[in-house]
Amino acid sequence: MPKVLYEKDGRIARITLNRPEVMNAIDDDLPVELEAAVQRAEADPSVHVIVLSGNGPAFCAGYDLAYYAERNGADNNVTQEMPWDPVKDYRFMWGNTQKFMSLFRCLKPVLCKVHGYAVAGGSDIALCSDIVIMAEEARIGYMPTRVWGCPTTAMWVYRLGPEKAKRMLFTGDKITGREAAEMGLVLKAVSADALDDTVEEMAARIASVPTNQLAMQKMVINQAMEMTLTSTQRLATVFDGITRHSPEGLNFKARAEAVGWKQAVTERDEGTWDWTANEPLPKSNR
Repeated sequence: MPKVLYEKDGRIARITLNRPEVMNAIDDDLPVELEAAVQRAEADPSVHVIVLSGNGPAFCAGYDLAYYAERNGADNNVTQEMPWDPVKDYRFMWGNTQKFMSLFRCLKPVLCKVHGYAVAGGSDIALCSDIVIMAEEARIGYMPTRVWGCPTTAMWVYRLGPEKAKRMLFTGDKITGREAAEMGLVLKAVSADALDDTVEEMAARIASVPTNQLAMQKMVINQAMEMTLTSTQRLATVFDGITRHSPEGLNFKARAEAVGWKQAVTERDEGTWDWTANEPLPKSNR
């Protein structure tokens, strides 16, 4: 079964993440299929706008930790045995980053619809889109900044500015769609019942514009970011590999293998584990 679905609806291309049983978590195949779907829409002159969404209870819950943290992930060795090869790690993560960035570089506008969760690597995908509309109670955040990750697309600072980006990445907090809209991370947040209609109205409005006009506006706006974007993403991708092979990152992986990734993630996100000492954090320090 495809892990990313593609459908054309008049002038709208619909790309849907399709691993609902794991909240569309990212494995080795999903980024490849996502890029292919974007390229398909890019090549179709009758497509004016892309709507990106996720099947099931969430948009995307990030990388599939049961696959990568517990089992090390196919041949890519997201966490390698020490000493690790940083270039091998970089090639894998840079490849995924650039596949997500196909949404940014595509000359067709990309409208992302977020329900449930867009967290960790899922937030990378959403924030590479041009416009994000969230359900008010949906959640977005990059929790692995607490340990075992650095957002390789680096889109937080470009959308929020330095101070608000630091607020999000220093804490790894998840925030609601309502908070994300108030902060300026996404365009708007609406009730879950209104999400589909709101996205469809925006897509229809954009679709009424000629494709050459849309392409020129997107290129001009993106150019303002592209002067620094590639170098920022390269640094973030290098750091992402380091976070997974630092003492704390290796302790996180060992903890996930010992107790399961759900408990390890809970301890990380709630701040109850000292990843340097690899033991529970004293309550006085929580």
